[in-house]
Amino acid sequence: MTAAGFAEREMARLREAAAAVRRRCPLEPRVAVVLGTGLGAAADAWDAECELPYEEIPHFPRSTAPSHRGRLVLGTFAGVPAAAMQGRLHLYEGHSLAQVAFPVRVLGLLGAGTLVATAAAGCLHDRWSPGDWVALDDHINLQGASPLTGPNLDELGPRFPDMTACYDARLRERAAAAAEAAGERLRRGVYAAVRGPQLESAAENRMLRAAGADLVGMSTVPETITARHMGMRVLGLSVVTNTCLPVPEPATAESVAAAARAAQPVLLRILSAVFADAAAADALPPAARPPSPGEAALPGERPERDAGET
Repeated sequence: MTAAGFAEREMARLREAAAAVRRRCPLEPRVAVVLGTGLGAAADAWDAECELPYEEIPHFPRSTAPSHRGRLVLGTFAGVPAAAMQGRLHLYEGHSLAQVAFPVRVLGLLGAGTLVATAAAGCLHDRWSPGDWVALDDHINLQGASPLTGPNLDELGPRFPDMTACYDARLRERAAAAAEAAGERLRRGVYAAVRGPQLESAAENRMLRAAGADLVGMSTVPETITARHMGMRVLGLSVVTNTCLPVPEPATAESVAAAARAAQPVLLRILSAVFADAAAADALPPAARPPSPGEAALPGERPERDAGET
């Protein structure tokens, strides 16, 4: 198949999926949220108009990970129309990165201009603890591939999208203010994405920390790359569920999900503030949108962090 033929077929699949969702629910989301392990119940607080199992959406891959419900929720939260994925897709489930990217692309076609990617993560930072929320300011892709591999979908974005400021600094600031108002401190850090499903060895954790990672997990990065390719703003939020250094803390799928569930109240407060900002910014024409601090960062330049978080 030619590159043009591949792109035409993939765009047809994406449009078919988006059209199927619109037939079931005409709501146009301004914000899309990917809910990670143990965080799916956050969408239960929304005023839902429609809940679609993934198997009812054409070409949507199935989510098989524990605690991931595998359904798309459309409704309003904090007065903002939004969509939530209650169940994400991972490479370790056997999905390709193109399949992991597919739902994010559909959400962009439905109208979402902002993506909030949430996740449970292991902690490589010796001053952070389980239950801490972290806003991502960068990532390290160690999954061995990109969701953009293959012929480019020119209708969605450029062949070589820039990732030097892939996480939106303005949204991060709004999230930090919301967390502070709730009496919580929102950390900032770098997320390393690995393939899984096995958890990391002690030597791997030391290597990741030496490479500059503060967190490690098996998601987030493919969705972020996909969203940025489409020009969406991205806020990455990870909750610390287990400690990896200096001594790895034994963890199971059940313990990780339980730690994430306990942190959901803070997530809802953050989302409430971020949704309002995202919807307001997305409603403006591109030239009138407020600049995001950090968008002009030079390649290789890393934003400053608070003292003690380097």
